Amino acid sequence: MRYIPATFAIGVLGILLAAPAIADHHAAQAIEHAAMAKAHGEDGHAKVLLKHAEESLTHAQASEKQHAEQHKHMTDSIKELKQAIEHAKAGHADVATKHVDEALMHMRKSTSD
Repeated sequence: MRYIPATFAIGVLGILLAAPAIADHHAAQAIEHAAMAKAHGEDGHAKVLLKHAEESLTHAQASEKQHAEQHKHMTDSIKELKQAIEHAKAGHADVATKHVDEALMHMRKSTSD
């Protein structure tokens, strides 16, 4: 019975550590298929290597696109925040608020993909 809290803690830790891997499903799939392609290549199975390499490429491209879109939204939010700061320094709260609102929209989009 005394091992239940430790087991529970280890289980929760495992879930927390797995979250980033789950979040980037395409990258994980790309790695998995590339490893399979390598293994089959080392065994001389060109056709199976081809299949896994193509699948890896598909997932790698999807992951790259996802991260590029997330990066673009965060870059856009930084631009909006800089504009908000400039307008706030000039005492233009209404315009600064609009820029902050745009920044928030971009930040949310950067995390929702």
